[in-house]
Amino acid sequence: MIEVDGRAVHVGRRGAGEPLLLIAGLSHHTAHWGDEFLDALARDFEVITMDNRGTGGSARADGRFTLPELAGDVAGVLAVLQIDSAHVLGVSMGGMIAQELALGHPELVRTLTLGCTLFGGERAVRTAPEVIESISEAVMSGDRERAVVNGFEVSLSEAHRADPANFERFKAVTLDRPVSVSVLLMQLEAIEAFDAADRLVSLDVPTLVIHGTEDHLIEVHNGEMVAEAIPGARLEILDGVGHLFFWEQPQRSAALVREHALARAWGSQ
Repeated sequence: MIEVDGRAVHVGRRGAGEPLLLIAGLSHHTAHWGDEFLDALARDFEVITMDNRGTGGSARADGRFTLPELAGDVAGVLAVLQIDSAHVLGVSMGGMIAQELALGHPELVRTLTLGCTLFGGERAVRTAPEVIESISEAVMSGDRERAVVNGFEVSLSEAHRADPANFERFKAVTLDRPVSVSVLLMQLEAIEAFDAADRLVSLDVPTLVIHGTEDHLIEVHNGEMVAEAIPGARLEILDGVGHLFFWEQPQRSAALVREHALARAWGSQ
């Protein structure tokens, strides 16, 4: 646990090398990355994970927040850890926070990897109404089992869902320190207010965008538009993969992040 602006933040560190900071998505915490993905990255980097406000082991959220404020939390974590800059990976909502971090604190970001995310605003492709309805009904039902089943169905590809063992693993992680409905609603409110579409052209950081074709939460065209909006960004499309690409294909996902970051590591300059 570390303290950032008077708020307790749960941070994890593993591996050795240049720092690689991971920013989790909606309702997720450190365990959602999965040990296979984290260990694969830790062979080349010091991997730093953090729980966003009100999630995992971090302190409860004490009121509404914006994504720029969450990006400020990330900057605060790096400051407390005395890390001048880091490679940054953000997924889903974490990808939006990572965009705000790179826009507001470009000196902190060595390379940027954005996974299964969007740039917000009116031009972003909205999640299908039936998906939103199913999520809302599951969450508001108060039935955690139903919410877990729904999360599994909308977050992962059909091929991955076919193995019952994958559901049990997903269930165990999801039920470990589940996010409260109030924090989830605050996260959704912050996402709704997010719009970086016209600002991404100013980014001057090596960027990789990763997106699966079977992403039902954030449609793949969003990833394509993010890559188009950032000068020089590279787009990697994962065919047949769902929203949690790093969960379905941890080794391949880690290899993509590794290749992108190490090509621009300080020692390679």
